[in-house]
Amino acid sequence: MPSSSSVASLRREPELAGQTVVVIGGSAGIGLETARRALAEGAEVVLTGRNPDRLKQAALDLGVQRTAAFDANDTASLARFFQELPAPINHVMITAGGPRYGPLLEMDAAQVREALSGHVVLALEVARNAAGKIRPGGTLVLMGGTGARRVGHGLGIASAATAALPAFTAALALELAPVRVNLIAAGFVDTPLSASLLGDQLEQRRNELRATLPIGRVVGPTDVAALAVHIMTNTALTGATYDIDGGQQFVSS
Repeated sequence: MPSSSSVASLRREPELAGQTVVVIGGSAGIGLETARRALAEGAEVVLTGRNPDRLKQAALDLGVQRTAAFDANDTASLARFFQELPAPINHVMITAGGPRYGPLLEMDAAQVREALSGHVVLALEVARNAAGKIRPGGTLVLMGGTGARRVGHGLGIASAATAALPAFTAALALELAPVRVNLIAAGFVDTPLSASLLGDQLEQRRNELRATLPIGRVVGPTDVAALAVHIMTNTALTGATYDIDGGQQFVSS
């Protein structure tokens, strides 16, 4: 029978105890689950989101005290948020925004510019405003995707937009050092955003993935959250892209 001292030695300390995690776009899906995971690891969490009501509900569900409702793509609002945010902080994760699909020839010039540069511009503005507040060794975690790496009908500009993010992440990691910058590239993740994109085809897509993915199940936001927190806590990681898609790239679906 183990002694009380050996049981105590097996008890794991929370990996983010005493640290502050800011989640940009944290009121639902991957951002919400990352906030939940960070809280479980002892972090103080700051949630932001565009929809005030949804953000308020997320904060109530998690017990988060610090929130800010604004559009992260509004440069002035983003700058104001970081100016008013007490320093220092340890980690920032950006989950705001989503992919854009559709035939290339049906997109106008403004839509193409937004699809190609939207995630990069947002990450750059967050980095610019957060740089002086993140402690050395802290992280900026970006979100991208793997699903659009294969060129195919219906993906449109998404493949090109996806291809730009790993090189951008590596370059930004050099400029922000000793703050670390990493990219999570997700395949299909079963989130409210996926539900809104697929509509009545959602269950069919889930069943296809359950039948074809090597892991035999659909990737959920908690899976991505676990990876995000690992990236925050492992201080040897920077400038890299981490795929999480259950093997989706290696099967026909």
